[in-house]
Amino acid sequence: MQHVTAFSRPQTVPAVPAAAPRTSLWILDSWRDLILYVGTPLLLLPVFALAQARWSPQDIYLFVAAFGAMGHHLPGMIRAYGDRALFNRFKWRFILAPLFLFAVCTAFFWWDLKGIMLVVFFWGVWHGLMQTYGFCRIYDAKMGSFAALTRRLDFASCVIWFATAVALSPLRMSDTLDIYYTCGGPFISPVLLQEFQQVMLWGAIGVSILFVLHFGRMWHLGKRPNPVKAALLVTTIAFWWYCNNGVANILVGIALFEVFHDVQYLSLVWIYNRNRVEKDSTIGGFMRFVFRRSGSLIGLYVGLVFAYGSLAYFNAHLGIETVKRVLTGVVTASTLLHFYYDGFIWKVRERSTRQSLGLTGGTADVSLGGFLPGWAIHGLKWAAVFVLPLSALWFWQVRGPVAEIQRRAWVVADVPAGARQHFDYGLALQKEGQLQQAEEQYKISLAFNTADAKSHMNLAIVLAGQSKFDAAASQMEEALRLQPNNGGFHLDYANLLLRLGRKDEAGPHYEAAARLNPDFPGAHYSYAVFRASEGKNDDAIDELRQVVRLKPDYLDAQLRLADALFAKGDLEEAKTHYIAALRADSKLVVAYNSLGKLYLSQGQLSQAIVQFSEALRLNPNNKDAEENLRIAKANDAQIFPQSHK
Repeated sequence: MQHVTAFSRPQTVPAVPAAAPRTSLWILDSWRDLILYVGTPLLLLPVFALAQARWSPQDIYLFVAAFGAMGHHLPGMIRAYGDRALFNRFKWRFILAPLFLFAVCTAFFWWDLKGIMLVVFFWGVWHGLMQTYGFCRIYDAKMGSFAALTRRLDFASCVIWFATAVALSPLRMSDTLDIYYTCGGPFISPVLLQEFQQVMLWGAIGVSILFVLHFGRMWHLGKRPNPVKAALLVTTIAFWWYCNNGVANILVGIALFEVFHDVQYLSLVWIYNRNRVEKDSTIGGFMRFVFRRSGSLIGLYVGLVFAYGSLAYFNAHLGIETVKRVLTGVVTASTLLHFYYDGFIWKVRERSTRQSLGLTGGTADVSLGGFLPGWAIHGLKWAAVFVLPLSALWFWQVRGPVAEIQRRAWVVADVPAGARQHFDYGLALQKEGQLQQAEEQYKISLAFNTADAKSHMNLAIVLAGQSKFDAAASQMEEALRLQPNNGGFHLDYANLLLRLGRKDEAGPHYEAAARLNPDFPGAHYSYAVFRASEGKNDDAIDELRQVVRLKPDYLDAQLRLADALFAKGDLEEAKTHYIAALRADSKLVVAYNSLGKLYLSQGQLSQAIVQFSEALRLNPNNKDAEENLRIAKANDAQIFPQSHK
């Protein structure tokens, strides 16, 4: 979750009775601030280590993205639409922005336009750094430190370090560039990108030096910035850097920082809204009910957050593609609305916000200044950070999207350090049949991450495609060592062992593939074929029954099962599967011929003749059907000879 700055010039804030807050280092108190705001990363790391031992990075990310990222949008929405004074102040934004964003986001996902994802990413990073900056302002205000240079250095530190962590992250940059190139964006020279990264890094170091020097100077002059703020900046920036550059899987990094961000946001919003309800009698309805001073209502608050987040979780598991695209647009619009609203409804500089946080000072209104009205300035900001970049990305993608193999090559050229981008490029080359080049990319990927089982397996497949079977076998063995419970790996290895003539070794891997992937028809089918080759026809029939149960339109399985049952003498069940095959494909010549033979064996000659005739109609050159038809007609003639004139 992250911030987009205020897009407006606020009008007058309704007056709130002033109270003289006490001077303190803390927002709440020492131990709660350390747990909720400053030291949270130290608590999250072991929790996530335990979570990764049980769940995959994808599962962790999905849960956090739904119930954390999506869920924590709700408190801001409650305030936007439940605070009467705030709603009246920004009424047209709260009415028009949702309609506009819902329409745009749904349209982009409906037509599979990727530009919206880049906008969400950049708005998100901004949102995150602005939340950190907001905490800096709160902590300094607690100490009565209001120096302009302090404020500017806090802001610069947040901006430069958040941006630098992303710019120097191979995982983040490769993802970002891949989406950019998918949108048809022009190629960015690797030299230009590297120079940009160096500028960002040295800029971050320079800003940090200035920050430390200024902090020391203000401390010496007795105008002390809050030391808790400095600790917050250190832990937040270090944690952001770790989440972008120190994790093996970027999904885990995103989830880690998301939880940190959510804990900060939800706790502070709870405090703010509770104080606002207590101090402002105009707050009523649902907002007053939820944010009353009651411990039990904290549970309701968290429950509502999870309930709102369940929309994203439900959407992730939805199988209907058209509905999924619409709901993805709704979820994305909610995300952008959260970023947008947070840019102007929580301004720490405004008196009403400060008083609800227990701070003094602030402005009751902001001078519009300039020669343009506030709505025009607001519109220009929207154009600059949303309409124009999104329009450019839309135009590039519609005009001429970049082919997958080309964009993967560009990403590797721009960000050569990292396993995943080389793996993705290798996969694109493999799809195009460029096996030797794919082999090279998989080997580079493994040089960065030797424990990547998928790279070992894909390398094995391209080696086998070049008839390098022994080398392929060793790569598959390594993949299975890393992921012994991967049914797909067992299936591929079993197929390779058969090609190498190591049939006795293949059997256990076919069995493992079917056992580990009980819902995968291909695993059961391959195991059935193997068992049939060993003469274990009953076992083969059992596996084939599993296949057609899982996938009734699996024609090869229906025919094999019908043939096996026919050979066993289970004619009625065999007939059922021949008919099922024909129901799936009414032009399946072999099924008509086999069904005809079954009828012939039962003495149902007229039915047999019909089936053989249909097979010949579809394929007049089918000699087997032709011979079977001759036999059926001959038998029929013996039973029903033509009468003599």
